[in-house]
Amino acid sequence: MMKHRSVTAAAAIAVPAMLAMGTANAATLMQTAGEDTRFSTFTRAVEAAGLTEMLNSNTFTVFAPTDEAFSKLPAGRLDALMQPENKEELRELLTYHVVSGTLLSQEAMQKSGFRPQTVNGDAVRIDATGGGIYYDNAHIVATDIDTDNGVIHAIDAVALPD
Repeated sequence: MMKHRSVTAAAAIAVPAMLAMGTANAATLMQTAGEDTRFSTFTRAVEAAGLTEMLNSNTFTVFAPTDEAFSKLPAGRLDALMQPENKEELRELLTYHVVSGTLLSQEAMQKSGFRPQTVNGDAVRIDATGGGIYYDNAHIVATDIDTDNGVIHAIDAVALPD
């Protein structure tokens, strides 16, 4: 069973207590994302980009855009990215949402303004302001979805590499 944690101003205080509870999960990042209805578009995109094995074989923090986040892209953009001839561009976009290692929300809040390197090689800004946590331009709307090989944070926009 997955545990989802939403970030609000009140949650900033409760996060340490929630993390202390811990979660037992017998699923990889992609298995967990695939079981969560908020990430069906993300899961399809990862499969189309050929990134499933990578995300299941190492420890990562994934800032996964929700289906609603993908729906905010310009009309036709997602369909174009999903075409085989755009596989490399899709891979670059998706790996911009992945950071090596495990970064829990409590740590992100303590390191507000830091710029970890994404798997695609670009640095991204993580900022904790106004009771929320942001990944680039995206608000993190659910945090610390625990998996066997990392953690997923749900974001409300697709972050775009420079």
